[in-house]
Amino acid sequence: MTLPDARITSAEAVAAKPDGIPVPHCKVLGVIGAEIRFQVLLPDGWNGRFLMGGNGGFAGSLDNDFSSVARGYAFADTDTGHQGSGIQAGWAMGHPDRLANYGHVAVHRTADTAKAIARAYYGRAAQYSYFEGCSNGGRQALMEAQRYPQDFDGLVAGAPAYDFTNIAGGFVKNIQAVFPTRDSVRTPVVTADNLALMERAALEACDAADGVRDHVIGAPDTCRFSLAAVKACPNDTAAPDCLTAAQRKAIAAIYAPATAGMQPIYPGQPVGGENDEYGWRLWITGVDQGLLAGTNGQAASLQMAFAPELFKYMVLANPNWDYTTYDLANWARDTKAIAPILNADNPDLSALKARGGKLIIWHGWADPALNAVSTINYYTRVRQRDPAASTFTRLYLLPGVGHCNGGSGPARVDWLTAITDWVEKSKAPERLVSSKMGPNGRPVRTRPICPHPQRAFYKGSGSTDDEQNFVCRK
Repeated sequence: MTLPDARITSAEAVAAKPDGIPVPHCKVLGVIGAEIRFQVLLPDGWNGRFLMGGNGGFAGSLDNDFSSVARGYAFADTDTGHQGSGIQAGWAMGHPDRLANYGHVAVHRTADTAKAIARAYYGRAAQYSYFEGCSNGGRQALMEAQRYPQDFDGLVAGAPAYDFTNIAGGFVKNIQAVFPTRDSVRTPVVTADNLALMERAALEACDAADGVRDHVIGAPDTCRFSLAAVKACPNDTAAPDCLTAAQRKAIAAIYAPATAGMQPIYPGQPVGGENDEYGWRLWITGVDQGLLAGTNGQAASLQMAFAPELFKYMVLANPNWDYTTYDLANWARDTKAIAPILNADNPDLSALKARGGKLIIWHGWADPALNAVSTINYYTRVRQRDPAASTFTRLYLLPGVGHCNGGSGPARVDWLTAITDWVEKSKAPERLVSSKMGPNGRPVRTRPICPHPQRAFYKGSGSTDDEQNFVCRK
């Protein structure tokens, strides 16, 4: 093929299973411009649809869930124009072209190129095109909906990092509270015992609000949990069943919003999921030994890894930047230049609506990385601008679900079927079903996922592990 400003570096027929995809397909690799790498997977049994997958973190690799290929979708993804670890951003310093590619350009150009390759391979254009991503991939979905609404008929934005620079400010607030000095990287203020204590206290206060006690807080935004009610340690001596003054102060900072004077930056962490396996310990409070080893002892939590990378290499171009001395009062000034490149916070989705596109947004309430409240705030702004927004975009909140997956709540939802049914059959997703999978790969609990602002409430009879015994209502 001859492609404008792009070249194919390899194309090979792949039998079923060798690369983990259980159907035979053609695997195409290529480069757009100077360094935007991409791949396109073209199944023999094509269903006429194109799907692009999003990237997590700072991207840098072709690494995605290819299960859709087995369902017949032609699939594409990109490294967004650089190679490296998803928690490192040194590639961005001094390279505004790379920052723009990461921000929004690479996904758009890859979508155009991949669809052209699929059209040439199959001899016809894809009838429908979709995008699905979570975290930074959710940001990419919203960026496409806002900047390039003609690229996709339907988009799924999971836990979207749409307010990218605001998130970084929230991370700085948290790591300053939990790791106040560089020497505290291996000895954070908040301990594993604290997390277990906080989760027990939160569940006691809020678990039954949705009509059932199931180790899941269904509505953290209505939870009347009070940190002040948690036992204080006698003589301020640390113990497993209480909080010291320093621990209480750090935890209060995590629950509190990040601000610059009177200016809000990012909402405080909702109650719930404090002691999940991949919850606060991994993202906020540390200490994760794998991260320490992978960052030469610099980061004990993922927030501690991401925030310095962004400020050092994207915001300030200063590899010696120190989070312990940073004043959030400077946040708006410092991030002003890159915010328009990275933030997908425009509530104007009128162009997507005009072309008949659909958008599903979803977020786990127990997400320790990105805040469900921030996503609610964005969706609220969309609806304020267009009171009829629910005709083309809807938000779903998943109780007890962590960052893109995991947590105590049912996390598995077939978002791809939901968005294709909405686009192709005009079947609006009034009520979806989420599942929590057991060790045998079968669901052990199902729950309805309701379009915001509705929630799932137990009817009062029947198994509390069966979604049919719950109703969606405000």
